[in-house]
Amino acid sequence: MMAAMLRIRIEADHLPGLTCPSPDGTDPPYRNIHVAVQRRDRPAELLAPQRGDAPSATWTLECTTAASPAGTDIRGPYVQGRPGGRFVYLSWGTVDDAGNFAMFRRAKLMLDAVPAEVLDGAVAGGLLVGRLGLTDARGGPLCARVVPPAITWTAERAPRP
Repeated sequence: MMAAMLRIRIEADHLPGLTCPSPDGTDPPYRNIHVAVQRRDRPAELLAPQRGDAPSATWTLECTTAASPAGTDIRGPYVQGRPGGRFVYLSWGTVDDAGNFAMFRRAKLMLDAVPAEVLDGAVAGGLLVGRLGLTDARGGPLCARVVPPAITWTAERAPRP
């Protein structure tokens, strides 16, 4: 397989709201929370921050793919990790009155958990779509490692420019 262009679209719903308790429950709650995709090697550079009380959030990432010994490798400015362990970070943070984002938690969308036949179809069609809810079982922001069934990956045909 030669290098190919691929878009990854992350479609999220069920966002947790604008406040959430601190992890141990003793510190003040986090307020005015937002979520965004974090750029590789630049944690302060975020793609399209969305309010925690939005009805939904969508991000589209431009990527490339290439064959590797582990299968299809995905690369791009918002793809993290090493070959065979690639992922996308959704960063949760508070936004202050000046618009500054302070991260407090992340969700790691594991690209190595995309079924091979779905990834092959996405490479052929140009679009890989991940759909997930962003509220965890306790009502807070989804964090930690995210794999199916918490996220559903599908291959779709990318719209032509």
